[in-house]
Amino acid sequence: MKITISVLKADVGGLVGHSTMHPDIMKDAGSALEKKKDDGFLIDYRVLHCGDDLELIMTHTHGTDFEGIHQMCWDIFSDCADKAREIGLYGAGQDLLADAFAGNIKGMGPGVAEMEFEERPSEPILIFMADKTSPGAWNLPLFKIFADPMCNPGLILDPKIHDGFTFDVLDLKNNKNIKFNMPEDMYDSLVFIGSTEDYGIRAIYRKKDNEIAAVASTQRLAMMAGRYIGKDDPVMICRSQNGFPSVGEITEPFTHPHLVTGWMRGSHIGPIMPVSFEDAQCVRFDGPPRVICAGFQVKDGNLVGPVDMFDDPAFDNARQTANDVADYLRRHGPFEPHRLSLGDMEYTTLPIVMEKVKDRFKSID
Repeated sequence: MKITISVLKADVGGLVGHSTMHPDIMKDAGSALEKKKDDGFLIDYRVLHCGDDLELIMTHTHGTDFEGIHQMCWDIFSDCADKAREIGLYGAGQDLLADAFAGNIKGMGPGVAEMEFEERPSEPILIFMADKTSPGAWNLPLFKIFADPMCNPGLILDPKIHDGFTFDVLDLKNNKNIKFNMPEDMYDSLVFIGSTEDYGIRAIYRKKDNEIAAVASTQRLAMMAGRYIGKDDPVMICRSQNGFPSVGEITEPFTHPHLVTGWMRGSHIGPIMPVSFEDAQCVRFDGPPRVICAGFQVKDGNLVGPVDMFDDPAFDNARQTANDVADYLRRHGPFEPHRLSLGDMEYTTLPIVMEKVKDRFKSID
């Protein structure tokens, strides 16, 4: 059975600043999706949140980039933003950059990750959702999952994935893409994907048959709006087992809380902390950046789950490391490397402050 999994997210309003999501908002989103399921438009759905981002997870048979799915989600996000304004939530509708839907939700603010595939007899998938960071946050874990045998021994041991994967990489600032075959293009690819503010991995395919393995959202709010709106808070879908990396090989990179951009005001670097659903609220310095992982078995398009994949004491050391790194970085205050470099602050509010004093600079003979 060929199905589509669509994950769309938006910040429609935060409960107590940017901390978390109001339960009434999630309830309203669930009610709207339930009606669409009853009508047969959707096969199944789940509503989750990571920090202050509303996450809509859906299965259907309409394919990717289907206008009806995107219209439905835009309407849900818009209605939830209206509800957020009624409640008085912070930043209500901040991810919605247009007044009306224009055929495809991409480019309108919300993050989107979708994939279509022929369902296997057993189809485990992992859906990652992050808050207070940017799409480039997925580059390092995706590289480790699909190209690094030090993380993924299946690349050596499993003949079904031994031939490697193709990385579809997007130039985030110029809207161009390039494809790299792993492992033969590894060194070339790292020139680009190591620059996480400029390039993002948007999809990964199994090289031998071009079967989709992973997709990630690559929307950049500031570049769409021309000014700082909020962080992009990306989502990602990975297929697992039987021709793809195992569940443990996919989650292993998150035992290392790597540094990502975002955190407070989108202007700082911090460790991304893998947490349970319950702990997906960003309070300390509006962070640190968080990531949750929802595991599902998909059967006939139905979502069996979710399993809270990071609700596991095996990630306790990663969380402690993230806290230690957060302490270290916070002691830098407004100094780099905790604060982003000026080049990376172009789309934040800092240029407004700099404009105030620009005429006080004098040429020196």
